[in-house]
Amino acid sequence: MKVLLFNGSPRAEGNTYIALSEIATVLAHHGIESEIFQLGTDPVRGCLACRKCKTTSKCVFDDVVNRLVEKASQCDGFIFGTPVYYGSANGAMCAVLDRAFYSAAAVFTGKPCASIVVCRRGGAATAFDRLNKYFTINQMPVVTSQYWNAVHGHEPEHVRSDLEGLQIMRVIGYNMAWLLKCIAAGGPPPKAEEKRMVTNFHDGK
Repeated sequence: MKVLLFNGSPRAEGNTYIALSEIATVLAHHGIESEIFQLGTDPVRGCLACRKCKTTSKCVFDDVVNRLVEKASQCDGFIFGTPVYYGSANGAMCAVLDRAFYSAAAVFTGKPCASIVVCRRGGAATAFDRLNKYFTINQMPVVTSQYWNAVHGHEPEHVRSDLEGLQIMRVIGYNMAWLLKCIAAGGPPPKAEEKRMVTNFHDGK
């Protein structure tokens, strides 16, 4: 079993990395492999709604998105971490997830996931809510903790002092490991039996 930890910060070893590493340590303790996938600093284009991916299952822009999807196809669970920018998730990370979940939703469907956010002071709850929308539209069991999944700090040494926040990260690790083992013992979670229906609201003409 393997969990992909997505570091949505442009800083490879900053606060988001520290929080994800705390989770990775717990996963390893429970025999779960993990890998931290770094967003990086290259520009990321937003979705153009060209729908080319519907015939290829790949985004037309061959960048970090397709690399993420390739990694994700080999993983059993996901944790997406982001710094808070203006009360929301990192814009580049949202562009990545928009395109990844649209072009390759099946790679993620039914697999456990969680989001974590890192902020200096405020905006954690709105950023957390922003990320969770990707999961709840895609039938993904959401892994919880004992509080909302956030750590606080401006510099990395500050985050290391957020003892409650780091414990929240560890509990995510425990719960992710437990859920993956439950799924392995009993099979993957069931998918909807009905064919999906899409209603576009209009005036009926």
